[in-house]
Amino acid sequence: MPTVAKKLDANAYQLKDQVVAINRVTKVVKGGKNMSFAALVVVGDPASAVVGYGSGKAKEVPQAIRKGIESAKKNLIRVNLTQTSIPHLSLGRYGSGQVLLKPAPEGTGVIAGGAVRAVMTSVGVQNVLTKSIGTTNPHNVIKATFDALRRLKSREDVANMRGKSVQEL
Repeated sequence: MPTVAKKLDANAYQLKDQVVAINRVTKVVKGGKNMSFAALVVVGDPASAVVGYGSGKAKEVPQAIRKGIESAKKNLIRVNLTQTSIPHLSLGRYGSGQVLLKPAPEGTGVIAGGAVRAVMTSVGVQNVLTKSIGTTNPHNVIKATFDALRRLKSREDVANMRGKSVQEL
């Protein structure tokens, strides 16, 4: 795993938010049922390849989404990309969920399911093939997708690891 990078400033980017899932949660108490909503949100700036996710809970949906956006802005990551795709194949894992990201040629588009598609479009990938394996839980799928994105290495990183120049690769 790469070292922990410095925290990215959310105000420096033009972040667009996308709601992935809204879950109605009911807590049964002595006086009846307490309803609340949990929202899973992805924010990203396609121009600078930055993306983050977060979840928020509140009594009303708009408040839950707002809390989710604030949470997502706190854990942004920068992703290594080529022009319109990802540099190499990557498999991310979280819990029982696995997400496979595969680079695709120009004109393919984003071939992905709901949660993975939200992350891919938010980070600015235009051509990618994905496969979600195992769980369909959107929280775990997003965490597995972020694991796969963190594993992506740039050409410079690979060249440094091998002790070669970028042109030799």
